[in-house]
This record gives sequence, structure tokens and C-alpha cells, in this order.
Amino acid sequence: MTTLFERASTLQDELIELRRDLHRHPELAFREQRTAAEAARRVETLGYSIRTGIARTGVVAELRNGDGPVVALRADMDALPIREQNDVEYRSTVDGVMHACGHDAHVAMLTGAARLLADARDAGELPAGTVRLLFQPSEESSDRENKSGARRMIEEGAMHDVAAVFGLHIGAHLPAGRAYLSAGPIMAGSDTFDMTVEGRSAHAARPHEGIDAIVLAAHTVLACQNAVARRIAPADEGVLTIGMVRGGVAENVLAERVALRGTIRYFEERVRGALHRELRNAAGVAEALGGKATIDVRPGYPPVVNDREATAIAREAIANALGSDAVVEFPPMMGAEDFALLALEAPACFIWLGAALDPPREHHHPRFDIDERMLVHGAAALAACATASLRDASRLTGSRPLR
Repeated sequence: MTTLFERASTLQDELIELRRDLHRHPELAFREQRTAAEAARRVETLGYSIRTGIARTGVVAELRNGDGPVVALRADMDALPIREQNDVEYRSTVDGVMHACGHDAHVAMLTGAARLLADARDAGELPAGTVRLLFQPSEESSDRENKSGARRMIEEGAMHDVAAVFGLHIGAHLPAGRAYLSAGPIMAGSDTFDMTVEGRSAHAARPHEGIDAIVLAAHTVLACQNAVARRIAPADEGVLTIGMVRGGVAENVLAERVALRGTIRYFEERVRGALHRELRNAAGVAEALGGKATIDVRPGYPPVVNDREATAIAREAIANALGSDAVVEFPPMMGAEDFALLALEAPACFIWLGAALDPPREHHHPRFDIDERMLVHGAAALAACATASLRDASRLTGSRPLR
């Protein structure tokens, strides 16, 4: 009798072909029409019922196998506004747009899992219940109402009656062939902010007649750095980053206005509150020096918190599918993910799958790429999680995320 991984391995060429096709044709957030159509077409032929246009471009597909729990598997679909620098035959054909975070691989792995689960149902090997596939738009950004694809899908019923939800992210920076997961907080929450520092323009030869907004902004940036270094406990985890600074009109004119943009990252609400407070205090430095500062903070994704029982089920299932040495405990990381919103709706587990090349590539980088042989590992892992959670759904009753 063939194992789940052996069955997945027969799909390797197909999954690589699909991943490369999607890589050639990347689509930005809420514009993933081609990607969604390809995913829908492939899983519909396997016997899944299909709903399209969910959260604008998302797809919800269901494989029904009698009465039982509903288990969801999620893959995000959007690309990034990055110009690819890889010299490969499957490089992006869309100028300035690239799959630089592996969402093309996520779609390919979920379609592979869909095939494995459909085959298991047809063979009478799938436990009773429903597998729901979520092909989700816009993980990387939010719309004008500050809602990402996960939030939009939740609002349109994609998580209705879900007993457990699993997501898998390819890791181009992690050793290939290993699945990384742990219970509790695994990825940070993140808010974004815009700050405008205003002074008064003057000629550079007469600086005393103005208030230099660049100098004000410099003091503000330094004050922001103290937020983490001196205002939260050393054992707490938090990051305040200013990633963009724009200001000035000429080399011989004092800047009247400087714009700052950045992020706040945290695991606990008290740390989040402290960083928000210190950001406002930093703006006060500019005002103390004679200028003015305004701040707009936009709430982002909460932390990704893996449920204890869902994670235990995933750990056992992946170990059975890929081998016990393939499962590794994963320390929390400061990156953010809107899977966190799905995890607020049902017991959840978010998994990283190592797929590093030699040398490893960085996510959100123009030369991002992965070891495509890991696609079958991801397909097998997702199928294993769905099968095990259908079988062991009683373990999830009353389960709540760790906080």
C-alpha cells in the first residue's frame, strides 16, 4: 500500500508546472482573477463544489464526504510590487510584479492536497466530514477600508461552521524538508503608522528664520528608537521600525515638512499599547522643539496564535506523512500574517515548510526563489492535517487559542 507522501510524489511535475505558470503571471492584491480561475478549474475537476468571487477574487471549494466536521485549508494568492531579478525561464512576465513570498507555491500545494484528499474520498479512506479549501486574495495588503483578504472572506462566510483551519507558508530561508510549528504565538501582530513632522521653511543661509523639519524628524526618529530600548522590559518582544523618510525640496532650503512611515510589531496587547504611547511621545519631541507632528496609526493583523490541540493534531499528522524528524519546534518570529484573523474564528495551526536553496533566498526580495521539490511535501502535509482533524475533531471541542 502506498503512503500519502508516495502518492504526493507522483504529483511533483504537475505541481512544479503549476507553480511556474503562476510565477510567470503574478497578480497583485484583490486582482488575482487568473490565479483564482486556474485554482477553481483544477479543483472543480476533482469533484469539489466551487464558489468564486468570494472577497472579490477568492475561491471557496468544498469536498463533501457525509456528515461530520468542516475542516479548512488556506492558501493565499497575491503577489508583490517587486521587479524580479532572477534569470530563470519561469521569471515574471509582468513588469514590476513578482511572487516574492511564495504564494504561487501555496496555491500549487493546496491544489495538490485537493487531489490527495479527493483520491482518498474516492477510495473510501477519508473520514466523514467536509474539507473546505480557501484560496484567499490579498494577504500582503489591505483595501481602502483597511481589510485584508482574510477579513473579507470571513465577512462573506468562508469560516462558517469551521472546526479547524490550517495554513502552510513556504520558507525560502529555512532548511528544506522540515515542517516548523509550535503552539501559542508564532507570528507577531503588526500596525502601520504615518507621521508628518512640520516646521517652517527658510533659506539654508538663514536657518534661524525657519524651523528645520528634517532636524525635527531626526530627533523624532531617535526618540522612537528609545521606545524599544528603554520603554519596554528587556524580556518583552516588540519592534518599532521607521522604514520610510521623505522630505525637503532642495539642498539649500530648510525642509518645511517630512513624512515618516513605519510599523509596530508585538505579541502582547500591553506591549502594543506601550509602543503606541511612545510613538505619540516621540511626536511630542518635534512639538517641544517648535514644530508640529501628526500621527495616523492603522490597526493591522493581530498575532498568529496556534491552538494547542490543532497544533498537536498537525504535528502528529505531518510526522506520520513526512517522518518524525521532519517536524521542528518553531520559535516566534516578528513577521505578520493575516491568517491570524482566521485563527480567531476557529482552532488553527499555521505551519512553515522549509524550502531553502543554496544559498537561501530572502522573502520580499527580487531574487526570491524556492526548492520546488518541497511542493509535494506541502501538499502531503496539508492533506494529512485535513484527514487527521476530520478523524480527531472531538479533540478540538472547546479548544481555544493560547493567549
